[in-house]
Amino acid sequence: MKQSAQPISKDLIAQHGLSDDEYKKVVEILGREPNFTELGIFSVMWSEHCSYKSSRVHLKKLPTTGPRVVQGPGENAGAVDIGDGLCAVFKMESHNHPSFIEPYQGAATGVGGILRDIFTMGARPIALLDSLRFGLLDHPKNRHLLKGVVAGISSYGNCMGVPTVGGEVVFNEIYANNPLVNVFCLGIAKKDRLFKGTAAGVGNPVLYVGSKTGRDGIHGATMASDSFDEASESKRPTVQVGDPFTEKLLLEACLELMETDLLVGIQDMGAAGLTSSSCEMASRAGNGLELDLTHVPRREPDMTPYELMLSESQERMLMVAKQGKEEDVLRICRKWDLDAAVVGRVTGDGILRVKDQGKVVAEIPAKSLAEDGPKYERPNTPPPYQEYLQALNLDALKEPKDYTATLLELLDAPTIASKRWVYQQYDHMVRTNSMVRPGSDAAVLRIKGTNKAVAITADCNGRYCVLHPYMGGMIAVAEAARNLICSGAEPIGLTDCLNFGNPERPEVMWQFILSVEGIADACQAFNVPVVSGNVSFYNETNGLNIYPTPILGMVGLIEEAEKAMTQWFKQAGDAIILLGATREDVGGTEYLRVVHHREQGEPPYLNLDTEKMLHACTLKLIRKGLVQSAHDCSDGGLAVALAECCMSDPAQPLGAVVRLTGYTIRRDALLFGESQSRIVLSVKADSADNVLRIAQDMGVPAAKIGTVGGERLVIDIEASKQASACRVDADLKTLLDKWGNSLERALSQA
Repeated sequence: MKQSAQPISKDLIAQHGLSDDEYKKVVEILGREPNFTELGIFSVMWSEHCSYKSSRVHLKKLPTTGPRVVQGPGENAGAVDIGDGLCAVFKMESHNHPSFIEPYQGAATGVGGILRDIFTMGARPIALLDSLRFGLLDHPKNRHLLKGVVAGISSYGNCMGVPTVGGEVVFNEIYANNPLVNVFCLGIAKKDRLFKGTAAGVGNPVLYVGSKTGRDGIHGATMASDSFDEASESKRPTVQVGDPFTEKLLLEACLELMETDLLVGIQDMGAAGLTSSSCEMASRAGNGLELDLTHVPRREPDMTPYELMLSESQERMLMVAKQGKEEDVLRICRKWDLDAAVVGRVTGDGILRVKDQGKVVAEIPAKSLAEDGPKYERPNTPPPYQEYLQALNLDALKEPKDYTATLLELLDAPTIASKRWVYQQYDHMVRTNSMVRPGSDAAVLRIKGTNKAVAITADCNGRYCVLHPYMGGMIAVAEAARNLICSGAEPIGLTDCLNFGNPERPEVMWQFILSVEGIADACQAFNVPVVSGNVSFYNETNGLNIYPTPILGMVGLIEEAEKAMTQWFKQAGDAIILLGATREDVGGTEYLRVVHHREQGEPPYLNLDTEKMLHACTLKLIRKGLVQSAHDCSDGGLAVALAECCMSDPAQPLGAVVRLTGYTIRRDALLFGESQSRIVLSVKADSADNVLRIAQDMGVPAAKIGTVGGERLVIDIEASKQASACRVDADLKTLLDKWGNSLERALSQA
């Protein structure tokens, strides 16, 4: 859209995504009609993506404080204290809509954006995770999206020299027209050298640093706050184009500047570009900002103020320097071959004032843009089909005739199968911090200069959340924490990426509110603060919403790095111990979806006190050196967890012989049910009795169920009054083929 003298019409207002009431509020704030540039500025800053207008009132329920919290929500990223004068800085963001329109660039720029959020805080990024959702791979479009997204993540992260060390990929029909691309980044900073996005100090110069501004990404934030339809692919111009080599230079320049005493504040030009960075920095400081667009470096001719303010061109930063230090900042930027210019100054009047060629083209109170946007408590009611979704008649559900074939079918399902095809495209060893690479419950990274390590994971089961949003939210927290516990880490902080449908639909808001409440209650119980996050609404195409998918990135601390744990069996003769109780939890399982083609029932019940006891017990056993491996039971249940323990170490797969006795529940529930609060341990044979005693003393159900060894996985279930005996028996070669090669087979379809 070009700057013009055209009148502000109803159609133009609607094109900018503002409601009648929102436009009236704009006029009240300005005391006049906005001009075209001002309309665009309000449009992006009051979009759902930037203003959180439908979610702000509910996000306040999340616990955000704690003894380790150095920086909570409200800045570019959150930070938690890890000791030794250091803090872990981390955040998760979504790039869903852009990745559907243009998968390679959408995913690549998602990585670039989250990296900037981290090094803007003064932290050097050391790890990335990606959490992805796609439709089923029998459709060519979904295969195209997966390949493009993985290539985009790989290219940007590898070029930046930041390892992608883990994540998750889930496949379900519901994501076919709305894939989710969520990226988590963690960096390490000195606790006393964190930088914030604030424009303090009236008279201080404002500098633009990084790539030149182009027309890519204009109205990207508005597009991310809109539903999709058949015309969505025409929105390619709103997808940014990334350049990781420039971002690498920007990273090093920023970190060098932060070692000096030159900067007052710094912020990434992310969603809404120059507009959001300038008004948010000014608003946080209670100041104004005067920008002169004449000096903004640009790569295209004849760019209008509207385009310059709304462009989301990548690899750009806005900095506030100390007065008189401009030349020092510019000198360091030139050293790193970056475009840089003084483009404004901090003022004391609270106004974002934009000039171009000596003429004022926009004058808006900064606080009105950054903080005073609309705030809605939207109607919320459960969908009329919720009772049907939760209803499941187990008596009418036939158990499999061949449990070995059923296990193989589950291992072949893309959601459960090995994600080796994905992570082998990532450089997960660059910078040599990676202690546990992709393929275990969590990635583990050493903190150089200390004896510590951090573990990171990303988790969510959207199917649980559509069946029971509150329980699904709680389970997402519990599973993330369990993955860290299995790695030997104490959970210390969380970031969320809340992916939902159209918030103007009451059933979507009902799902959102209950999911947030479930997350809040679980975080409170586990003492894990939420320090940063993102909300992605309008994941809807042609009226069909995705499942509620609140993906959580969680960070844990390992005080003694050498005690990090992995999920695979280590040596023949070790005893296999199951911690936790198995119940008849078939509802909402991957087994029910894959084998019975149903997504129905109540998800597994989670008792927070039981889960906490499991965490405490497992950590104690690992810290005492009694554990050889630890793996949580999740998708696919106990049988899949045991198979993964056998196969996860490609260098040394090890079989197991397991005998399950004393169970009176259905055989499919015992093998493939997804009861919560369960962990499979392997321990040295002479430690088994001690482990069982400690578990009993801590109130955690525990049983020795088998022995590691051999070239087969054999699971025998003894007969009971309710059912006859049955057996799973498969050689490791067959298991490895089904599980290890599933994605390659699916992606090689013509």
